[in-house]
Amino acid sequence: MTITIAARSVPKPPASLIEGFRDAPTAVISDNLARLPGSVGLRPFHRKGKLVGTAFTVRTRPGDNFAIHRALELVGPGDVIVVDGGGDETRALVGEIMKTIAEWRKAEGYVIDGAIRDVAAFAESDFPCFARAVTHRGPYKNGPGELNVPVSVGGCVISPGDFVVGDEDGVVSFPAAIAANLLEAVQAQIANEEAIMRTIREGRYDGIYARS
Repeated sequence: MTITIAARSVPKPPASLIEGFRDAPTAVISDNLARLPGSVGLRPFHRKGKLVGTAFTVRTRPGDNFAIHRALELVGPGDVIVVDGGGDETRALVGEIMKTIAEWRKAEGYVIDGAIRDVAAFAESDFPCFARAVTHRGPYKNGPGELNVPVSVGGCVISPGDFVVGDEDGVVSFPAAIAANLLEAVQAQIANEEAIMRTIREGRYDGIYARS
């Protein structure tokens, strides 16, 4: 049951910077990251709600959630629990109990490259959870695992402290070091697209955006 903890906590950026991405669609964020990064194959299982926070990463043996239980002793407000489960879909890594613990710890949500169960509890909740699949088969609890190390989730490398944003279109992540400049670019694109939508509604659209 060896669990390696690279760091018990990672410095967080200002809350105002994190919240700046609350209204930013993942598609627009992706556009301003050259449309390259982003986890593939994950989908939301919660009722509604935006996922915005910084990554508390977990690497676990496929089908084993011992490391996630250890992470739940350490996470807190602002943390997105990002789990590299190797994409395994044969055993659920998280269910209703672990969802409830994460909520009680005031974490922001889960991003899991693996399966979950108790899907009805997630579907009735606004606590964000993105995962690859659902199965009733429960996990092993033997370890090993690692906490707060770089992980691979849906083909995307996510490091501890990276920004994580999720919505109906999926999950995107990026380093905190570029967040301020990225937010400016995202807000500019949102404003531009809102202006285009106005021209469409007013019958003035000339197709320039589609050709650019």
